[in-house]
Amino acid sequence: MKRLSEYAAEVASAIKGLDLEGREPSRLYSPIEYAMNAGGKRLRPCLTLMTAEAFGASISEAMSAALGLEMFHNFTLLHDDVMDKSDMRRGRPTVHVKWDENTAILSGDTMLTLAEGLMMRVADDKLRRVMEIFNRMSLEVYEGQAYDMAYEERESVSVDEYIEMVRLKTGALLGACAEIGAVIGGASDASAACMREYGEMLGIAFQIEDDWLDTYGTAEIFGKPIGGDINNGKKTYLLTYGLGVGGADSEALRTAVKLPAGDLRVRTVTRIYDKMGLSQQCRDAIARYSSKALEAVKRSGLSEAAVEPFKAMLDKLTGRRS
Repeated sequence: MKRLSEYAAEVASAIKGLDLEGREPSRLYSPIEYAMNAGGKRLRPCLTLMTAEAFGASISEAMSAALGLEMFHNFTLLHDDVMDKSDMRRGRPTVHVKWDENTAILSGDTMLTLAEGLMMRVADDKLRRVMEIFNRMSLEVYEGQAYDMAYEERESVSVDEYIEMVRLKTGALLGACAEIGAVIGGASDASAACMREYGEMLGIAFQIEDDWLDTYGTAEIFGKPIGGDINNGKKTYLLTYGLGVGGADSEALRTAVKLPAGDLRVRTVTRIYDKMGLSQQCRDAIARYSSKALEAVKRSGLSEAAVEPFKAMLDKLTGRRS
């Protein structure tokens, strides 16, 4: 049974094999090389490889799809950082800060085309199904981002609306990674659907954990300054739950998020979160969606031993703490 770090090492080696460094024009490809070698957990390609192996495929059979999904993920990050005006990503300046916004957009567009090219290297007998999943996922990710942007302009968003947005924006890609890995491994449609559900529930739990870390983590672990979501008016699990409770605390929170961006807004909102017990609400939600993910993979037909790495992934990714 491979560990996540072992899959990540294989992915990192394969990324170097893409020969992005030194490719011309450098203004187009250097930002791509910079983004793809920024480190990180390589969660998405690792999940693809892990699922493919669990259902009987080799690493080499699944690697091109794993790289394509990682390339697609990083394409979305380049564009997200422009839209969110984020200055840091994984502890480094974002592409639009290191270069400029036009470069980030164009390099991101190029990454999408490169991702599609990598996906097309899947074996012919699996290719149509894999590309159907990839294209469906892509649209869902874009829909999730559209909801995310729209929700920034709304005073309140329900928890259910937030969860569906996260399922689309974050869960859809993780679900596709697991589903595509299963398809490459020769899984039945029913088993592949279970793996998709695992990925989607993992994605929701992972995003709620991310929300929690943005307020209660540290910049060293989170890779970005703490409080960015509060200052940017992002609708997180903490905020949507807090505004939906009603009463004096919800009204105080509604007022606090309208303070000028800065340390005062972050401190004031965090104090209200503490008073409402929203940190624990977050932890409970993470545990709930993690349980749903584990239930899904157990229905996939994999052996108990084959399920264990997926449980370990859940435990690792939803237990990040400061």
